[in-house]
Amino acid sequence: MGADQIRRWESGALAHAVNDPFGQGPLPWFRGSELYFDDTGHVVPWYVDPAAAAAGTGQIPRARGNGGPRTADDVHRQIKGFASTGAVAPGEAIDFHITVDPPQQFSVDVYRIGHYGGDGASKITTSPRLSGIVQPAPLAADRTVSCHHWWLSWRLQVPSYWSVGAYVAVLTTVDGYRSHIPFTVRDDHPADLLLLLPDITWQAYNLYPEDGRSGASLYHAWDEQGRLLGEQDAAVTVSFDRPYAGAGLPLHVGHAYDFIRWAERYGYDIAYADTRDLHAGRVDPTRYRGLVFPGHDEYWSAPMRRTVERARRHGTSLVFLSANTMYWQVELGPSASGVDDRLLTCRKRRGPGRPSLWREVDRPEQQLLGIQYAGRVPEPAPLIVRNATHWLWDATGAGENDELPGLVAGEADRYFPRTQLPEHQDRILLAHSPYLDSEGHRRHQETSLYRAPSGALVFASGTFAWSPALDRPGHVDERVQRATANLLDRICKHD
Repeated sequence: MGADQIRRWESGALAHAVNDPFGQGPLPWFRGSELYFDDTGHVVPWYVDPAAAAAGTGQIPRARGNGGPRTADDVHRQIKGFASTGAVAPGEAIDFHITVDPPQQFSVDVYRIGHYGGDGASKITTSPRLSGIVQPAPLAADRTVSCHHWWLSWRLQVPSYWSVGAYVAVLTTVDGYRSHIPFTVRDDHPADLLLLLPDITWQAYNLYPEDGRSGASLYHAWDEQGRLLGEQDAAVTVSFDRPYAGAGLPLHVGHAYDFIRWAERYGYDIAYADTRDLHAGRVDPTRYRGLVFPGHDEYWSAPMRRTVERARRHGTSLVFLSANTMYWQVELGPSASGVDDRLLTCRKRRGPGRPSLWREVDRPEQQLLGIQYAGRVPEPAPLIVRNATHWLWDATGAGENDELPGLVAGEADRYFPRTQLPEHQDRILLAHSPYLDSEGHRRHQETSLYRAPSGALVFASGTFAWSPALDRPGHVDERVQRATANLLDRICKHD
């Protein structure tokens, strides 16, 4: 393999440049007392990810200053790990399985994502110094890669007083290599809103190990010559028992973190869960005024959809802040060791069995969302405001046909006139935005809101750029912030 190929793999460039112009977003644990400098001697802002910067230049990430962290990779596996479960309740334990090469001591800093006075996260605890070992190589069968045979490295007993939320375990070796493991802390206390972290979609995109040999996602795999293959030759089943590729954070994780930082800044009452919790029935969504899907949430199981539709009938509002939602139908199964919901299967358009697109089984996304996936957006385009007198746009300053720059990006949804709409009392489109597709054809994006017969509001932004506009440095749009607040205030009865 050539040096350029290795650099791309080591930087995580393949796994982290699939179809998301925003990447993973800020890494706020670089802020605060941990001050680092780039190679020119300048202080690096907390929202700059050196791994992402290196991916854009073809260079391997280097330590920032003396002793600064370096991003671990999937070729050398300096430090990589995964958690035994995606979500855990206070008082329960979560197990971390970690490989360290060469063997040496390491530590785990646990951060909670939130506003925290602009810091973006707060360090909650640090592990004792742990002894790292080289775990066995990942097992691969029919392109399904699993590390379920790795030994337990550290068990975290989550204290009963920890706040629910999105957490990240930051793994750091003695010689300065760093990786990450995301997890969620949830409980059964009531709240206005339930935020669903899209861990099923995160895993669908996970190419671990991104090493030019055995890694596979539902999009890519490698052949014997180290060439990256496309969707037709990708995995049909992927495992949750493995690290995330590159720096150890999911491809689209930043969208959720953008929303969380903004929502916690303004004091919204939020409970947390993963989409696998929704699938398994571990949370009752009818207990909440609204469900918030803050990031790219493309892969849905049938139990997930049934549960969300039941919540809508009950009067629970739904907020979808991305695009290409609920596109593929998937199944979840037990791991080789019998642990439920550790294998994700999506046959897509290959092999026998029913089709995997929801719209191909006569249950198009539009029947829930009000709009549905239209295609990719190769270059960001303005979101064009429509029906500016509607209450969603109140106090935003947005007028009819105003342009919100860069707000149509990544992927886009629109209304399909020949596709059945959901039952509704009233319905409105709040944006109609032209853009050019990859072949230069004129397309358009739309943003939708409708009220179900139960009184539930269902909002779909129809673009990847909505959540980043809430709190992503360089992407914030005050009109989107105000519109989102108008929506959530009405759902939470704060209007």
